[in-house]
Amino acid sequence: MARINTNVPSLIAQANLAKANSGLEQRLERLATGLRITRGADDPAGLIVSERLRSEIRGIDQGIRNSERASSVIATSEGALAEVSELLNSVKALTVEAANTGAISPEEVAANQLQIDSAIESITRIANTTRFAGLRLLDGSLGYSLSGVATGDILQAKVFSAQFGNRSTFDVDVQTIGSAQTANLFLRADFSATVGGGAVDGQLPSSTTLEIAGPEGVVELTFPSGTTIQDIRDAVNSRSSVTGVEAALNNGGNVASGLVFSSTDFGSKAFVSVQKIDGGSALDFAKVINDGPGPAAYGTNTTTAERDEGKDVVVLVNGAVATGRGLEVSVRGPELELEAVLTEAFATTISGTSSQFAITGGGAKFQLGPEVTPLQQSNIGIDSIAASRLGGTAIDDGTGNFVVQFLSSLKSGGINDLSSGNFSNASEILESAIDDVSSLRGRLGAFERNVVQTNIRSLQAGLENITASESVIRDADFAAETSALTRSQILTSAGTSVLALANSNAQTALQLLG
Repeated sequence: MARINTNVPSLIAQANLAKANSGLEQRLERLATGLRITRGADDPAGLIVSERLRSEIRGIDQGIRNSERASSVIATSEGALAEVSELLNSVKALTVEAANTGAISPEEVAANQLQIDSAIESITRIANTTRFAGLRLLDGSLGYSLSGVATGDILQAKVFSAQFGNRSTFDVDVQTIGSAQTANLFLRADFSATVGGGAVDGQLPSSTTLEIAGPEGVVELTFPSGTTIQDIRDAVNSRSSVTGVEAALNNGGNVASGLVFSSTDFGSKAFVSVQKIDGGSALDFAKVINDGPGPAAYGTNTTTAERDEGKDVVVLVNGAVATGRGLEVSVRGPELELEAVLTEAFATTISGTSSQFAITGGGAKFQLGPEVTPLQQSNIGIDSIAASRLGGTAIDDGTGNFVVQFLSSLKSGGINDLSSGNFSNASEILESAIDDVSSLRGRLGAFERNVVQTNIRSLQAGLENITASESVIRDADFAAETSALTRSQILTSAGTSVLALANSNAQTALQLLG
């Protein structure tokens, strides 16, 4: 058959040549771009997956950069805090030196006060000037804002971390379920009933020597026969600063009800020990059974004892049991981390009524993951380290009321400056301030080491694996593509030759026309 109007072999050769040219163009494009998928038509499903992986890669990469920036913020803060720590240590040394009044002149005390003033002012200046890219770090800008704190229940509250989620405020509910207690020993003083023979209630029937020990130290006191329990009370109280033990008449001052020896502090670390060293055969000491109320008189709810320990407060914070230490409580959880100092009235009363306040904002939020969700964010509060906010300590104002005093009270004219002679209070405030700074440095260090650095390593591992997966899907395999390119080149050359041959076959029909 010889037809000239339709050259079917040529059409077949053209179609195959077009396919070979298309394959050649595809191989050249892949080798030129290094990508297996350059448009959706190349691999629709692969394109969808690879685009999702690319999005994750960009998020992870940004999460790593965010974490590195957070590490820089922490390093800047800790550098400033290290200087504050050195200043506090120098103030501590100056205060201890000034307390040596028997060997230091008033002029030297005044000179020490000038140095203390300068150091305290420097601490406040550091708090106000420590910045990172315009962000204030230590002036309280990154601390949490509290609202509705009942000062009759909570003397001081510090929030270190709060996870708000989608909430605009974070409500905190505090309820006492276990009373804080001082250590208490009761001395029976109804001697007319226990000794007889003309013994008088409230007066020692014989001489005795007592060893009185507490968390601060131990003293030995000797009392002659006939000493009243009021005199014993006064002698014990005159040495309270040495022993940490104080005494008071039991049952509203009724001498027959005896004397109670109590630790000056609350909590399990507080204790009272009264030992009879010599004499005192008529003296009976007891503690309350099962931590019940103190006896109106030596009775059935007591048991013989020469030592008693205090009890830490037990509270519920948002329904979870919090760790107590004396009148202080602390909560450490994924959503909330705080410390609070309770008032004596609130910590020792189990009424079923809670004290509530709200965290209204603040804190430093770090976006550490590739997705903007609470699970991939970390929050930390950095309170002000200014002298007016540092070292807050509840100190008895002399009337039985506890008032929170700060480092600024050590400046000239303050209630605890060197001229006031309140060296014990000043030392306690300084210890609290040093603890505040060291605790803040520790929290920041733990956050950097256990959260930021581990997050960076985890994200880097994820970035490597996801990038490798995206490369497998989207990148061209040069070995395979160069082999395919050679095949396409051969097919194109062969197709061109075949098309030329198919076109020349039609010319043979002319030979029939002679």
